[in-house]
Order: sequence, then structure tokens, then C-alpha cells
Amino acid sequence: MSSTDLNREPSPAPDDARQHTGAPPRPPSVPPRPQKLPLAALLALATAVFLTSLTETLPAGLLPAMSADLHVSEAATGQTVTVYALGTVLTAIPLAAATAGVRRRPLLLSAMAGFAVANTVTALSPYYPLTMAARFAAGVAAGLVWTLLAGYARRMAPVHLQGRAIAVAMAGIPVALSFGVPAGSFVGKAIGWQAAFLLMTGLTLVLLGWILAAVPDQPGHPAQKGPSPSMARALDVPGVAPVLFVTFVFVLAHTILYTYVSPFLDHLAMGGRTDLVLLLFGAASLLGIWAVGTLINRRLRALMIAGTWLIAVAGTALALLSGTPAAVYAAVALWGLGWGGAPTLLQTAAGDAGGEQADAAQAMLVTLWNVAMAGGGVAGGLLLDAFGTGALPWSVPILLVPVLAVVLGARTHGFPARPRAS
Repeated sequence: MSSTDLNREPSPAPDDARQHTGAPPRPPSVPPRPQKLPLAALLALATAVFLTSLTETLPAGLLPAMSADLHVSEAATGQTVTVYALGTVLTAIPLAAATAGVRRRPLLLSAMAGFAVANTVTALSPYYPLTMAARFAAGVAAGLVWTLLAGYARRMAPVHLQGRAIAVAMAGIPVALSFGVPAGSFVGKAIGWQAAFLLMTGLTLVLLGWILAAVPDQPGHPAQKGPSPSMARALDVPGVAPVLFVTFVFVLAHTILYTYVSPFLDHLAMGGRTDLVLLLFGAASLLGIWAVGTLINRRLRALMIAGTWLIAVAGTALALLSGTPAAVYAAVALWGLGWGGAPTLLQTAAGDAGGEQADAAQAMLVTLWNVAMAGGGVAGGLLLDAFGTGALPWSVPILLVPVLAVVLGARTHGFPARPRAS
């Protein structure tokens, strides 16, 4: 026998041998946690978030061309954004519950494949009802993706880097809002709105291969004996309700102003600088993502308080100092800095607070997030019609006062004062 044979570890006994020897059956295959961030896998998840977030608002910059080809008004075409959010709002919670036991990678691949099909139908459809149905289906697929990604990222990372893993995975949201929407609008105007949606399909197909190559599979949650997890049970967990309240109002405050930033800048005679303002917002958001990813495991509560303060100060500055372009740029930079890490902070807070009910808490967070986005568009429109653009920035600090109060009060559960265990 060679030295190689002596050093070789014995092969594991086959299942029938294990049964004869009385050894316990092997547990389900769970990939071992790496000791560092699996960046290729996390960036694939971030790309999934980016594509699904970008596609939600993509029609906003393409309304004239889409309405002409679909033979409906621009107002009716604008409802393609609403119906996408509606697909997420109505199905995220039940789909999260129904797929809790499904292995994560096949579920993610199926959702993204459905997303690609829906975008292809949107690009090729000459009929408004079919387009609306495809947009609803895309929203359903996106909602399913969003509910599983934060938990997926957490399970792929070592415990002391889980917050940073979520920061990387969820970076696609502010990037899509800040850079993707203007870029998507530019592409749509340059090569046609149908080509813009087909580009989303092509990028999704590339992403499917990336997921297969780089993202490890994870098992679903094992079936539990007794009653199945429910949203009501998750709400009974201390800390979940405060996190969900903060999520809804925080996103609502942001969306009211962000949705109507173009008419607000027009009112300030800065309409020609909208792209520059959005670019500055996006750059500051990326800085916020970096800061949160670096500190979240030790300073989640402090970061949430700081982010709320930054956006409240930005809204107040835009209301009081909007006559000075330099002040507007400074306020937008503060706004982006406070907003960039918000998805990571809220997703992490919901997962930590939810514990065993984390998936249900995440599903409710995704639902409330989209309700807040839809509600922000409606509320902002009402404010704009009733009081003009000057009312929009005031809504931000007014709404963030109760957000700050809840974060400060949830020092035991939700946004705990003590650092998370590493």
C-alpha cells in the first residue's frame, strides 16, 4: 500500500451500508459557510435586484412612445408602473409562504426566467391588455425574487459578515433608482422602447447563466409540525411591527419627493440639470451603501438614526434653501447618503427581529415597500395639485418625525441598542 493510500481519507459509507451499521442518515446537503464574502454570488443577486427594480420604473421615461404604439393615453400607459407594483403587493406574501420549502437556487432561476418571459411579451405586445398582463406577471416574479434574496445572501456569508452580504446583494435598488432609470430612458429614446425591454430580457438570460455558475444552492426551510408560519405570527414577534412601520413611512417619505423631483427642479429653474442631480444622488447613495456595509454589524441602530436625520435635514434644506443651486446639490448629496443604505438596514433589521419568522417578516417588508412606492406617487401627485411643488420637500421631515421616534423607542427589539452578535 502506498503512502498516498495511507493518507487518503476513507470514502463515506453508502446509504445502504449506513443503514446496516445503524449510522444516522446524512442531513440534507447544505453548502458550508465560506469564511469570506462570496462576491461573485452576491453580485449576481445584486444584479437580479437591479434588473427587477429598474424594470419597475422603466416605462416612466418611455411614456410617449409606448402610448403611441399601444394606442392609449400617456396616463393609461403610466399604469404599467402601477400594475407591476400591484403584482408584487398582491402575491409576495402568499408566494413566500407557498415556496418556503423550495430549494433557493431553482426558485431564483424560475422567478428570473419568468421575469424574462414577461419582459419579452411586454416588448412584443401590440395590445394594451396583454401588455398590462405581462407587466403584472413581471411584478409577481420580481416580488418573489425580492422576498428570498436577503435571506439567501445571509445564508451564504459567515455570521460576522451577514450585514455586509446583504449590503452587496441589495445595492441594486439604489443603483437602479439613481443610475438605471436615466440610463434606461436614454436607451429607450435612442433605440426604441421595445428594444429597451428586450435588453432587459437579454441581460436576464446572461444573469441566469451567472447564477448557475456562481451562486450556491441552499435548501428551503424544512416543513414544520403544527401550524404553518403566518404573517400574524410574525407580527407577534417583538420588533417586527416597528421595523415594518419604519419601512413603510420611510419609503413613503422618500418616494413622494423622488417621484416628482423633475417638476420640483423645473420649478427651481434647474430642470436642465436633472440628470446631474440624479447622478449626484446616485454617487452619494453608493457612498451610503459602502458605509452601511462596513458598519452594519456593529452600528445598525446608529446608522438607521443617522440615515433618517440626513434625509430629514435634506428635505428641510430643499424647502428652505431651494433658491440656491449649491444648497440644492448639498441637500441632494445628504439625501442620497441617507437613502443608499436604507434597503440593507431595513432588510437586516427585519431578518434579525423576525428570527424563525424572518421569511414572513421579509415578505411583509417587500409588500409594504411597494405599497409605499405606489402610495408615494399618489400622495405626491395630490400634494403637487393642491399646494404646488413647494409642498413636496416639507413632506419629508414631517413624515420622518414619527420614523425617528419609533427607531429611538425600539431600542430593545427592532433597532436594538446593543450590537449584533458576530
